[in-house]
Amino acid sequence: MSNKQLKRFGVSMEEGLLQKFDQLIKKKGYENRSEAVRDLVRDALVKQTWEDDEQMVAGSVLIFYDHHQSDLLQELTVIQHEMHDQVLATTHFHIDHSNCLEIIVVKGKAKDIRSFSDQLISLKGVKYGKFTVSPLQSMD
Repeated sequence: MSNKQLKRFGVSMEEGLLQKFDQLIKKKGYENRSEAVRDLVRDALVKQTWEDDEQMVAGSVLIFYDHHQSDLLQELTVIQHEMHDQVLATTHFHIDHSNCLEIIVVKGKAKDIRSFSDQLISLKGVKYGKFTVSPLQSMD
């Protein structure tokens, strides 16, 4: 933990919701409720960065796709080349005869990275896509 001063505050919630939260805390391996609440707050703040189009972010786009899909590989390549200033690295995995998993590490303005991610994930042949992001400035 950093040397930042901690502030205490109280939270009230229904007993059933608290029991479910405690089960989640145990399952995830948190030592206490405070650690879990801090992570929830950080996650909410990261999601808020999507509202600030000019916020600088870094993250990854994970796509799972059928490489036999007509023109998909060409489209993926064209989109990535169009965004070459934001693409830091790409890793490609051959999962089986038909399926590939690609992880694209990105950095740039939230609006540009969001658009890039949406373009890739919405392509025909992409079976699953997920974008994870973090602001480049501290959330603490």
